[in-house]
Amino acid sequence: TSSPTPRPTPPTAMPAPVSWMRSRWSTDPYALGARSYLPAGSAPELRQALAAPIADRLFLAGEATDESRPGTVLGAVDAGRAAAAAAIAAADGPERIAVVGAGLAGTVAARALADAGHTVTVIEARDRIGGRIHSVTDKDSDLPAQLGSWLSGPDEAAALRARLLSLGLTEIDLDTGTGWTADGETASLDTTPLREAIRRAGDGAIDIPLTDALAQAGADLDDEALAASLAWVSATSGVDPERASSWYPPNLLADELVGARGDVGAVVAEAAKGLDISLSSPVVRVAHDDSGVSLRLGTGESLSFARAIVTVPLGVLQKGGVEFAPALPLTHRGAIAELAAGAIETVWLRFDEPFWQTDAAIWHIIGGDASIRTWLNLAPATGEPVLVGLVGGAEAEAFAALDDEDAERVTAASLTYVIPAGE
Repeated sequence: TSSPTPRPTPPTAMPAPVSWMRSRWSTDPYALGARSYLPAGSAPELRQALAAPIADRLFLAGEATDESRPGTVLGAVDAGRAAAAAAIAAADGPERIAVVGAGLAGTVAARALADAGHTVTVIEARDRIGGRIHSVTDKDSDLPAQLGSWLSGPDEAAALRARLLSLGLTEIDLDTGTGWTADGETASLDTTPLREAIRRAGDGAIDIPLTDALAQAGADLDDEALAASLAWVSATSGVDPERASSWYPPNLLADELVGARGDVGAVVAEAAKGLDISLSSPVVRVAHDDSGVSLRLGTGESLSFARAIVTVPLGVLQKGGVEFAPALPLTHRGAIAELAAGAIETVWLRFDEPFWQTDAAIWHIIGGDASIRTWLNLAPATGEPVLVGLVGGAEAEAFAALDDEDAERVTAASLTYVIPAGE
């Protein structure tokens, strides 16, 4: 972690933002979560079980089915490609194949199917493509608000770099972190106790949640710095530390993140070019037999296909958002029940001009009762006076449940810890 820099202090009251946008993935009926993770007692093999073809007619895909890079953009891409490859292998010549969901996994799968000569129909519940990748244009700025998946660690970013550059996007490096306590003192974020607890828990006889691993390692769970490090992990991975596995923990990012400047949705739009996509068409029932697959839409309309790839998020599957007939195999149902749908919410604020005096890209709030403890300062990397708040885990679910007025109030209250309304 970099050495703390001076606390940002405006000369007068904090101005109101010019624009304010937020995500609500936890309550979005077509998402019900941001990304999947492994709770204590589960294993990575669950993802493989979820991706297994069903009678060579149905194929589930999405970041939750990728064992190598779950919860990431690359995981969604790889899952879409794998499902398409399985469907192509099962097909008897060119067929009519449906893809449920026009997020990244769905569009990548559909593109592979179409390129292989199949007639593909993509059916999307929302009135837009992209799924949990969501760029919102700001008419007064050339920096779209990114309300979904747009951040990654350095390793994933390296793998995505060529694709981003080919679409005209550029990287945003966020690698300078600093923290502030509730009384205004600078402080560093330290994930060492958590890493040590995970190391010790790995030698245990059973998998236990992260918080239990910390307690067994002698950590003080009431320690404000430790709470801040757990908030950082939740904000960047979506996990609930009281549930998350210590044997298969989330990626404990150091103070280093990589984002993309530009419309991240271009990654999806590129894959979707030329595809037949039906928007605002939620699929409520998927039935299959030896002859094919039937999809029932929310309108009551039924469509028939030879096979289908279903890419709805894990949270939707867990809440029974789609009915399957016959029911999914026991192995698939077990995987759906055991995996966890993690929560991350984003709030995006743009100001007329920066009024903070720090170039630190990542801010942490240590102590106090701030609801949003992780903040990204995009000004140094982009030249745009933008602050992005990230909140994860149970706090993200609570934030998503707020109406806009209360969410704005909570956002402003959280920022007063690092940017006081006046001195």
